[in-house]
Amino acid sequence: MKRPQGVRLPSRREAVLLAHAVKAVIQVRLHLWRGTHHALRQLIDAHKISNTDAANEVPRVDLAETAWSVRNASRLVPGATCLTQASAGQLLLAQRGYASTIRLSVPIRAETPGKLAPHAWLFSDNIIVLGGSAADYAAHRPLHDFNTGITSTNIVPT
Repeated sequence: MKRPQGVRLPSRREAVLLAHAVKAVIQVRLHLWRGTHHALRQLIDAHKISNTDAANEVPRVDLAETAWSVRNASRLVPGATCLTQASAGQLLLAQRGYASTIRLSVPIRAETPGKLAPHAWLFSDNIIVLGGSAADYAAHRPLHDFNTGITSTNIVPT
C-alpha cells in the first residue's frame, strides 16, 4: 500500500514517545473510568521527582515532547478528556523525574448559564504544557491543584 503524499512516517524517537503516551493515556483513562482516582494519584506520586527547586527547570524540549505525544495519543483513545490528557502528561513527566501540577478550573463566564464546564490544565515551571493557551487560561478561575514534587500552588502561566 502506498503512503499518501505529504505523510511521513514518525522517527524512531517519535514512535517511542507516542507508544509511551498511548500506554499512559490508556492507564489514566481506565483509572478515571473505574473511579479509582486515588490509585491514579498513587501511580503518579510513586515516581521520584528530582526537579523540585527553581534552579532545576524542566527542559522545554521535554515539555514539548510530552505535549505532542499526549495530544496525538489521545486521538487514539476514546474518552480522552482534558483531565485524562493532563493526568497522562503528569505521569509521563513524573516518570522522567519532573515536577508538574494539574490545575482544575472553570470558565469565569459560562458559555451556557447554569452549566458547569470544568477544565484541566497541566503546568510545569509555570508553563502550560497541556490544556490550552495562556489567553484561554486567563478566562478561567482555578479550583484545585494536584501537584507532584512541589508544594507551591502560585502558578502564573507564561
